[in-house]
Amino acid sequence: MAGSKLGAFLLVALLAADGAKAATLSAWIEMTGDAQSVRAIATESCPTAQADGSPLALSQRSAADQGFPVLSCQAAVPKGTRALTVDGQALHTLPDKIDRIVVLGDTGCRLKGNFVQDCNDLTAWPFATIAAQAATEKPDLIIHVGDYYYRETPCPADRKGCAGSPYGDAWPAWDADFFTPAKPLLGAAPWIMIRGNHEQCGRGGLGWFRFLDAGEAPLTCPALEQPFVVPVGDQHLYVLDSADTEDGTAPPDKVALFHNELQAIQPMDESGNGWILTHRPFWGFTPPGSGEIGEDDELPTNRTEQAAAKGDALSGVQMILSGHVHMFSASDFAGARPAQLIVGNGGDTRDGALPNLQARKVKIAGLAASTAVVEQFGYLVLDRKAEGWDGTLKRPDGSVMARCTIRGRALACTAAS
Repeated sequence: MAGSKLGAFLLVALLAADGAKAATLSAWIEMTGDAQSVRAIATESCPTAQADGSPLALSQRSAADQGFPVLSCQAAVPKGTRALTVDGQALHTLPDKIDRIVVLGDTGCRLKGNFVQDCNDLTAWPFATIAAQAATEKPDLIIHVGDYYYRETPCPADRKGCAGSPYGDAWPAWDADFFTPAKPLLGAAPWIMIRGNHEQCGRGGLGWFRFLDAGEAPLTCPALEQPFVVPVGDQHLYVLDSADTEDGTAPPDKVALFHNELQAIQPMDESGNGWILTHRPFWGFTPPGSGEIGEDDELPTNRTEQAAAKGDALSGVQMILSGHVHMFSASDFAGARPAQLIVGNGGDTRDGALPNLQARKVKIAGLAASTAVVEQFGYLVLDRKAEGWDGTLKRPDGSVMARCTIRGRALACTAAS
């Protein structure tokens, strides 16, 4: 169990004693399809929001308990709402036209056995800096490609860089890993939250279903998030749960489950302008020696997803947007399959250091691919153009690492000059 249960309860007691009857610790807007849900985490009672000046009461999504001594609250955002506030905090609703999207992922600070990151160091773990900088981009939509929770075991006693860190699937660790550092970005635009493998049941599943799952009511483990689509003009963003798929094998039961997810989105994909948003990439090349999955030219990234996608399951899909691999990686297959874009460089420790964008011609899962990879912390800004989307890959301070173009299934990235 996380850091100190007693400490968490004392925190709530102190907030209450300070007169914070319905203190809102975090608030954001989350996409649940073509609808928006305002979410909040509160100490004693769910707050009442103001939607275009009218009260909007949030109802309890999850009650407080020992591990999570806070309330999870939610309400459907009335269609057409332009101005929404929760306890005085302004939350930007979805505009009629979405022209700018911020993408980031794999943002938590790793504490797991011998894998230790200096969570107290903004250089070693820059998610707070990334969130603050990304908020200045004034996005219309934010996509998190998964893996929010990383603090699974205690900080070693002799490691000052993470001293005092909470751990375990409970409120203190979730707050430290995501809600507190993300605060500048939470209100900047509505979010699409994608479940990562760190949010699997038995890992971070309790916090995921309590706070971030798009369902109207929190599921209980074991559970699978249901596929849903977020329309972005003529672009369709299909959110699929790949938390439990296997990278190196293709168990029949898991192949069948993911195939069902793909089948569920096919009737919605008549335009051919579809992106799949899922944590684990279908394909992806990473440099030899990085220690990441897929570093061999012929090694597919996720065998479960590939087996589930055989046939015409991806016929209307232009691109797959993922995280999971702790770097930025773009792979183009000359139209033979959807492009694969990986944005997994949002804060978790890297396995290597490739400071500049590296382009290669490789073969991935049987097909020739043009790839571009870089192993540096950052985030991606996507801007709509008449012919598609332009991407700008940025460092935590906002400086530009690379520029990309997305035109149908064509994905190309070049280093910034």
